[in-house]
Order: sequence, then C-alpha cells, then structure tokens
Amino acid sequence: MSFPLLTATAALPALGAVATAAVPAGKRNAAKSLALLVSLATLGLAVAVLVRFDPDGGRYQLTESHSWIKDFGVRYELGVDGIGVALLALTALLIPFIILAGWHDADPLETSSSRWRPTQGFFALILAVEAMVILSFEATDVFLFYIFFEAMLIPMYFLIGGFGDRAHPHQDEKTAAAQRSYAAVKFLLYNLVGGLIMLAAVIGLYTVAGSFSLTEIAEARADGSLDMATSTERWLFLGFFFAFAVKAPLWPLHTWLPNAMGESTAPVAVLITAVVDKVGTFAMLRFCLQLFPEASKWATPAILVLAVISIVYGALLAVGQRDIKRLVAYASISHFGFIILGIFAMTSQGQSGATLYMVNHGISTAALMLVAGFLISRRGSRLIADYGGVQKTAPLLAGTFLIGSLATLSLPGLAPFISEFLVLVGTFSRYPAIGIIATFGIVLAALYSLVLYQRTMTGPVKPELAKIPDLRVRELAVVVPLIALLVFLGVYPKPLTELVDPAVKHTMSDVQKKDPRPDVEASK
Repeated sequence: MSFPLLTATAALPALGAVATAAVPAGKRNAAKSLALLVSLATLGLAVAVLVRFDPDGGRYQLTESHSWIKDFGVRYELGVDGIGVALLALTALLIPFIILAGWHDADPLETSSSRWRPTQGFFALILAVEAMVILSFEATDVFLFYIFFEAMLIPMYFLIGGFGDRAHPHQDEKTAAAQRSYAAVKFLLYNLVGGLIMLAAVIGLYTVAGSFSLTEIAEARADGSLDMATSTERWLFLGFFFAFAVKAPLWPLHTWLPNAMGESTAPVAVLITAVVDKVGTFAMLRFCLQLFPEASKWATPAILVLAVISIVYGALLAVGQRDIKRLVAYASISHFGFIILGIFAMTSQGQSGATLYMVNHGISTAALMLVAGFLISRRGSRLIADYGGVQKTAPLLAGTFLIGSLATLSLPGLAPFISEFLVLVGTFSRYPAIGIIATFGIVLAALYSLVLYQRTMTGPVKPELAKIPDLRVRELAVVVPLIALLVFLGVYPKPLTELVDPAVKHTMSDVQKKDPRPDVEASK
C-alpha cells in the first residue's frame, strides 16, 4: 500500500492544531514556534504532492478510497487534479506567512482592556482552517467535501469574532467588540444558509445518482447511464452554485466579506480572502461543471452578468473607501468577479486564467494586506486619512506596499497580469460585449490602487508617523518571498500553466465545449 500522501498533508496541520492548543498557557512562544514548524512541514508535504503529480497523467492522482459510512454510501475518497494541486500548494505556502505576520496578534493586551487573547487558540485555529481547506481541495466524495466545506466555518467564526482587529482609535472597546461580533455572526449566517441549501442539493444528488462519488457520477453522466431530467439537474446545480457563490463571494451575496475582513486582523483577513474563499471558485470548476454540465451552460448568461456586476461594483466601492482593509475587501470582490467570469466563459483560456487568478490573487492580496497590517499596527488606525508621507520615514514599507498595490491593479510583469489577460481573452472570444464591460474594472483598479498609495505613502509626513520604524526582519521574511513570487510568476508563468492546462481540458470536455474559432484565419 502506497503512503497516503494526501491524507498526511491534511492530517499534519489538524494534529498540529491539537498540539498547539495543548501547549501550557505560559508557553506562548513555544505555541507560536510549534505552529510555524507544523505549517512548514505541511508545506514540505505539499511540495511532495506537487513533485509526484504528473500533469500529463490521469485526471485524479494520488487517490485514496476507503469505506466510511457504508449504509449511506459515503466513502473517504481523495484525489487531486492540476487545479487542486495548485490551490493546495497555495494554501500550504501562505499559512507560514500568515503565522509569521500574526506573531504578536494574539498576545495579551497591555492596556486596561479585560479582553483575553489566548495565543495558543489563535494559532491552533489557523492550523485547523488549513487542514479543512486542504481536505476540501482533495475530496472527491461529494458528502466528504460538504463536511469540510462547512466545518471550516467554525474556526473562522472564532478567528473573526474572538481575535479581531485592535485598530479602533476612534471607538471604545465595547463598540469595537460589538462590530467584531456582528461581522463574525454575519459571516457564519451567510455561509450556513448557503451550506444548508447545498446540503439539500447533495441529498438530491444522491437520490438521483445513488452515489456520492464524484468520479462515479461523472463517468455515469459521460457514458449516458445516468440521465438527469433537465429540471432536476438545474435545481441541483443552483443548490451547489448558491453555496459556492456565497463563499466566493459573488454579488449580491458578497456583503459579509467587507465586514469580516475589516474586523479581522490582517493575517486572518488574508486567510479569508486568499485561502478560504478560493474553495468556492474551485468548487464551481470541480463540482458544478463536472456534475451538471448542461445546467452550467444554461445558467452561464446569468452568471456572466453577475460576475461583471461584481467586477464593476466591487471596484467602484473600493474607490470610495476610507478604510484600508475594506478597500482591499471590495477589490477582492472585483477580482473574484474576474475569476468567475473566466470559469463560465467556457473557453480554455478563460478557465486557465481563472485558475491562475486564484493562485496569483492569493499571493498578491497576501502581500498587500500583510504590509497594510504592519502599517496599521504601527499607527493603530485603519483609516486612510490618518496616513501620509510614510515613504519618507519607512521606505521599505512604502516600497513593498507599492509593489502589492501594483500587483492588485495587474501591472504587466507581475503575476496577476497574465491571469487577467487570459480571462479577458477567453471572454472576448465568446462574449465580446461582456469582455468590454469587464475591462472597465481594470481602469478602476488602477484608480483605487494608486490613490491608496498616494494618500498613505506620499505627501507631508503626519506628526504621528514621524518616528515609525521601517519593516523589521520578521516582517521582511513575510513580504520579500511573496514579492519574489509575484515577479517570478509574472515573468515566467509556464510552471503554473503547464500544471493546470490539462485539468482545464478535462473540464472543457465535461461541458462539451470547444474554443471558438477566430474570425480571421492566420496566414500560412
């Protein structure tokens, strides 16, 4: 029997979460170090998965299958394709940076506040989220996926509500705590409603197909042995898609995200938008298109309209934000619109671009938000108006903030550019009008990103910022590798495209779509 590498990759952070939580209360630094070591070891296993995965091999590799709840046909089935491997690697890569960036976020407050911040619990919850997200990317049993898709809400709820942002200079502690609680409850309720609707669809799928196995159902659909009624397939598709659209998030189901990111610490905000939310867009590719191909094509026009609204709406609201973290949240809503646009453009360029966008958005958002978090921790405020002239007192901080901002607007030469370019090319080739409208989001991205940098980093130095320190060694260890990745993947995206392109071809085959032929034939 081969070594269960996929199980080990998810089990290690789960066991690490238990061990970190069990560290004695007085050993905060030991708990932090243990969590960091576990996250690095998990990254090592993710690299092993990446090395063993053959992009030109079978669709799902490193598979594991064991009977679990036999009476209900539920199996413990794992397997990864190129898209799952890329997102698994992204998750394992970002968690060590999230832990390093949040090194002091759960330390006891040295103020008159009575709030208790158990350090061990903070880092244990981060590792628990990592384990559940990794299993979501690996699960090929629909019911198994649903369990972890929902279970990750519990640690996220406590990370948002229990370890929220301290940067409330104009509010008392009671008001700030009420806002954190509101954000956490709103996050939980939105996602629980989506999950309950998905549960009904999961049960309906089992009633129709007699199995929870993704591969079995997909094969039965492909060979014609499982023929769903049109109305049944559409209702099941909507049940799955609604849950994924909440998680993604897609307009108009997005309103929980600005609250959750605004009230979280910067590392937790990165965990939300760069890691957890990717499960929603990943699931659209893996489950919606593969299980319900005809319903996916039927719903495409409406979904494209919602995606374009997300792109423009998110960017417009980002332009008008006064809060740094809420600006990044609305920018992420716009970016998720691009990802969903690429998925449902039903072209190989669009879906490859969407997958690359998931990875590159995770890296770029992590870079920008974590640097913003370092800035906010120095000033104690999230308001853009409280900053100015930072580049004169902290040039390294300002420089890394600039690169993160430029990545957010998809500057050529940085990783997000090729993702956005492929999404737009894939969309233009089939839906030119939609592509033209979506391009307006690029203009707005340049506006909110550059205005954010101008207002915070340039101009006269605010008195409160005259003596702020520049980035420290720990903070540079967080930011520099992320920026290096943004440059590397921007200049040389081939390793990532070679990984995901075969999986995209399988997805295109599932929905029986081919790329449209160009209107003008190339000259011979």
